[in-house]
Amino acid sequence: MRDTWPLLKDTDFPTVTRAVPEILQVNLGYLCNQSCLHCHVAAGPTRKELMTGENIDYLLRVLELPNIHTLDLTGGAPEMNPLFKELVRVSQQYDVKVIDRCNLTILLEPGFEDMAQFLADNNVQIVASLPCYIQENVDGQRGKGVYQKSIDALKILNQLGYGKPGGDLSITLVYNPTGPYLPPSQEELQLDYKRFLQDEFGIVFNQLFTITNMPIARFGSTLLSKGEFEKYMNLLKDSFSVANLQNLMCMNQLSVDWRGYVYDCDFNQMLNMNVENPSNGLPLHIRDILETDMLNIPIRIADHCYGCTAGQGSSCGGALG
Repeated sequence: MRDTWPLLKDTDFPTVTRAVPEILQVNLGYLCNQSCLHCHVAAGPTRKELMTGENIDYLLRVLELPNIHTLDLTGGAPEMNPLFKELVRVSQQYDVKVIDRCNLTILLEPGFEDMAQFLADNNVQIVASLPCYIQENVDGQRGKGVYQKSIDALKILNQLGYGKPGGDLSITLVYNPTGPYLPPSQEELQLDYKRFLQDEFGIVFNQLFTITNMPIARFGSTLLSKGEFEKYMNLLKDSFSVANLQNLMCMNQLSVDWRGYVYDCDFNQMLNMNVENPSNGLPLHIRDILETDMLNIPIRIADHCYGCTAGQGSSCGGALG
């Protein structure tokens, strides 16, 4: 896989100032039952990286901070970490919302048949990848048969109460472009998703997030191979919106990798752009968070940051504007 970092590190992206961290996004490992083209962590069935119990204990200490209100679990397929269920159960002791970034198909895999019920029983909010509502596009991006499995999983979640109006169990779907272009209007696309999935399958969900593909990892390597990297970067830069700088996810979110190291976002994580410990200049580890003044640590930037500010903006919480 070709590395895009040499083309990203020299940047004129504006300085971003950190706010108080409120969201702890934790990557529980790169093991996944799928290998998607747009996956910026290059997850897959052969990956071995998984967060250990020791590092999970450290992150539970961070949840004690009064400003942390959300624990956002991601991967890979976070559910494939053997400690996933225990982490979710223990997190119930803290006043935090728990999000599972679910690829949907994991809910149908052997050994995970009870996972959907577990998520519902523990009031876990689901953010689920469905990069298009058209079968051809989903299977082309994520693999043959993924679309139908995703539909089947959504039906199971609906039966458990997810996505129901007025209910406590929310499910958010995530759209990624299938090529080197920006997402369409999140609001308009959400209406299209809701109409199609309701009419075709009787499926309901709460909201849609649109997320711009970052020029890193598999997607970035594909751009290089096709000679489209420079064109895509020009699109991101030409679509820059200064208004999006006020809502960037790196301002109030910390990303933690499977080893426990801390980053400004999960995109920086894949570029090995660690947050540096101000006391020694080494990569900051989650065990050091409680003794560290995060407000005085600058946010690390590179040219891929234009992906978050282009057009309507992009973050793990969907469009910014």
